[in-house]
Amino acid sequence: MAEERRGAWFGFGFCGFGQALGSGRGRQVHSPEPLRAPGAGLDVCRVSASWSYTAFVTRERPPSGAIPTPALGACPAPSPASSPPPAGGGGQVELSGFAVGAVGGCRDAWASEELLVVLRAGPGPGAGTELQAWAPGSALRGEPLWAQTVPEAEREDGPGGDETQAGPLPLLPCARAYVSPRPPFYQPLAPTLRARRLELGAEHALLLDAAGQVFSWGGGRHGQLGHGTLEAEPEPRLLQALQGLTMAEVAAGGWHSVCVSEAGDIYIWGWNESGQLALPTKSVAEDGKTTSEASGLNEDGSEVKRVAGGGDGAPTPFIAVQPFPALLDLPLGSDAVKASCGSRHTAVVTRTGELYTWGWGKYGQLGHKDTTSLDRPCRVKYFVDKQLQVRTVSCGPWNTYVYAVEKEKS
Repeated sequence: MAEERRGAWFGFGFCGFGQALGSGRGRQVHSPEPLRAPGAGLDVCRVSASWSYTAFVTRERPPSGAIPTPALGACPAPSPASSPPPAGGGGQVELSGFAVGAVGGCRDAWASEELLVVLRAGPGPGAGTELQAWAPGSALRGEPLWAQTVPEAEREDGPGGDETQAGPLPLLPCARAYVSPRPPFYQPLAPTLRARRLELGAEHALLLDAAGQVFSWGGGRHGQLGHGTLEAEPEPRLLQALQGLTMAEVAAGGWHSVCVSEAGDIYIWGWNESGQLALPTKSVAEDGKTTSEASGLNEDGSEVKRVAGGGDGAPTPFIAVQPFPALLDLPLGSDAVKASCGSRHTAVVTRTGELYTWGWGKYGQLGHKDTTSLDRPCRVKYFVDKQLQVRTVSCGPWNTYVYAVEKEKS
């Protein structure tokens, strides 16, 4: 039997509210550091980060007298990328940052500035799962703002079961509804959608169904819906541009969207203000001697601006909005398996366990030892240098959390 490889959570980026992120010193961390979080000996299986606080979902504590789980910086295998949140009544949620507190009997949690959503085991056998919505500043004490029992149902996953999922929330276990950070909190979905994964951006939603098709709805003023316009969509609408392609992952940023196909290809669209689409953008252009600017549209509908001052005297194009999915190639032809988005940055894990990041980098959330923004994918060298294989990534608005294991020794 193969020896289990030890793993660890890492964090980098904004930590101005004291949320657990690397050393926790100062307001930002520019390079990955082993995570330190509340509660020594916790086995963290999922991280959900909002702007001012982070929620850690843990597995059940070992019984009294048992060998304790290693600290958060040295979690054992299996990795959270390949194992679901705790079943039954085990596990708890620990908060760090502006919001603090802990509560047991938890299966999952989802953090936002407006709401902390927790899935807890029901009060008795066959009672189902209780969905609770808390004010983040409540410290999980007293009564939740809202609570509802939600039914359990088998979820339709692809080969490998839960391996393609980082966790169900904001999609509920029944896969027939999701939770919104704003009232009404409980949002039903049409049963015909057969939802497998759901992601929420600042103004839009993405849904991956059991057949690998992608639907989007909500605000579209930055092209984040991928339908070729800047119009809003009140109901889930199939992305026609991706029909015929089977998707395995979806991720929603503040105003941009990413999906990863089963073949490992990346498709990306929406707002490119900080280079989060890995397309040329003015804000990260090295030449700061711009003197004039003109706008227009490409044949595919993307908004293009041309800035005077190219090396040959010709205008240099950059893309502000990409309203259709664009195919993105990673360096060295690497295949992607997972993706996550922050407010204006993007992170992708490759099949070989490398991490690429790009977009807005003001708080070090790209992990490249600086605060530079990038409009191209760049490999995070820390994990390569430390001989670590990245298993999963979870972006907060201005920070990034990564779980990695030691590489197999040849």
